[in-house]
Amino acid sequence: MSETNGESSGSRVATLTKKDFTSDQEPRWCPGCGDYAILAAVQGFMPELGVEPHNTVFVSGIGCSGRFTYYMDTYGFHGIHGRAPALATGVAVANPELNVWVVTGDGDALSIGGNHLIHALRRNVNIKILMFNNQIYGLTKGQYSPTSEEGKVTKSTPFGSVDHPFNPVAVALGAEGTFVARTVDNDRKHLTDTLRQAAEHPGAAFIEIYQNCNVFNDGAFDLLRDKAQGVHNQIRLADGEPIVFDEGTRCVRVGENGRLEIAPVEASDPASIVTHDAHGRPSLAFALAHLSHGPTEPTCIGVFHEEERPTYGEAVRAQLDRAVERLGLGDLGALLHGGDTWTVG
Repeated sequence: MSETNGESSGSRVATLTKKDFTSDQEPRWCPGCGDYAILAAVQGFMPELGVEPHNTVFVSGIGCSGRFTYYMDTYGFHGIHGRAPALATGVAVANPELNVWVVTGDGDALSIGGNHLIHALRRNVNIKILMFNNQIYGLTKGQYSPTSEEGKVTKSTPFGSVDHPFNPVAVALGAEGTFVARTVDNDRKHLTDTLRQAAEHPGAAFIEIYQNCNVFNDGAFDLLRDKAQGVHNQIRLADGEPIVFDEGTRCVRVGENGRLEIAPVEASDPASIVTHDAHGRPSLAFALAHLSHGPTEPTCIGVFHEEERPTYGEAVRAQLDRAVERLGLGDLGALLHGGDTWTVG
């Protein structure tokens, strides 16, 4: 931790750096994995928050993303498959002073963990959920996942998957998440900007991160990750701005029956071009989430929806305060630290 002089000669103010959040453990992912870029972005961003590492907690589940907690020099919890949101809920509610982050993958979050994910979002627990989506099971060597496209040939689906995939953004919106966004692993600026907005949000924040698995699903997001292609196919959402992309040549407009569609700007009535409203009703965000059938088409990235709502922790603490006031309940902390309360035998 570095230090800078304060206003008076005798005062010194601690300044956090990336090094303060980087553990002594060597990251161990496959060479070229998108997880490295996400880790570097998170470690580089955390000092901005001004929250000490000992007041920060990273919780992960099972999968390649589960290793993340070992590489952050903060408190961490490597939980069992799918339970990271449940564990993080307990941490955040028990100690609201902590800065709590969840790191999970598409298999961990949307398969066995689907139940925990949607309830953490609907309750609006004050946690930030980073879901690495590589559309495959990487740790267990290449089986299809809940986000794999139909027809996906893998070790567990040799004749192609018949499952219809989840749309993670739509799932989060359906669970009434109060902050829902999508970004890309290799776009450091966009990823960091999205992390910043999530951190500033009071309540549950869900960020889907398209993450390349170069061993078992390489190139799944090339249309968006590759700079030459991404400039034409990333539909960047900016609150209050018309949704125009592909160097200003294409747009999202309202078509027949009120459905959103992609069209050339020059062939569109300016009044039909959609202006993004991240703070409005989630119906627009839901429509934008379904604008593409997957990352092989022009796809929206950015903040889809954000709204303010009381957090779960606030509601729990307010209820406890009312119970103490009305029922005269004792102080649980005093009870736990008050020594023996009864004698047996």
